Amino acid sequence: MELLYPPVCPFCGEVQKHGTGICDACRENLPIIKEPRCMICGKPVKTEEQEYCRDCGKRAYAFDQGRSLWLHVPPVTRAIYQLKFHNKRYYADIFAEEMAHWYGDWIRARGIEEIIPVPLHKSRLRARGFNQAALLAERLSEELQIPMGRHAVYRIRRTRPQKLLDDREREKNLKQAFGVSKQWKAPRNVLLVDDIYTTGSTIHRISKVLKKAGVQKVYFLTISIGQGL
Repeated sequence: MELLYPPVCPFCGEVQKHGTGICDACRENLPIIKEPRCMICGKPVKTEEQEYCRDCGKRAYAFDQGRSLWLHVPPVTRAIYQLKFHNKRYYADIFAEEMAHWYGDWIRARGIEEIIPVPLHKSRLRARGFNQAALLAERLSEELQIPMGRHAVYRIRRTRPQKLLDDREREKNLKQAFGVSKQWKAPRNVLLVDDIYTTGSTIHRISKVLKKAGVQKVYFLTISIGQGL
């Protein structure tokens, strides 16, 4: 299979002759998130004295804390687009391995008992053929040996794409959009996994229903995140 479909770097597309994953040249230029960071969502902030980013400073979120691998700028944006819309599913394995490498200790320190993917509506899942968040969560679960709650959270109704909406519209768009399975037994601490974090509206809404179901603390981990400042 590797002769027919050789592994390539998700950022430059170059064939990897030795192993799989991110090539050395791309790794050196990835938009990593440096300190100082927002104490809640992990977005970069301007000064050490600034505790919260613009979004976290003006509203209270239901989740407790979150982290992301990289900023949502090229070439990360292109790689995520390829994963979601061009069926580059194996990119999810690479990104999940990066999550485990960089945030495995952070996850364990928070006593995470279950990893939960942000769900797609069934109509969107049929159209795309897979849920990229579920692919990430499944591989991260394998890497860290933490159970995955594949069907813990589900979408009640289809929502408009969040990227097309302003802050007020995002909140309205996600009201009563998520539910928790009645068969699911809530653990104390969970980790939500998704591809992108922007304003936090989706993670916030899911966190609300999880805490209503009995979860004590909700954390999140994504591939990329917007810039806070």
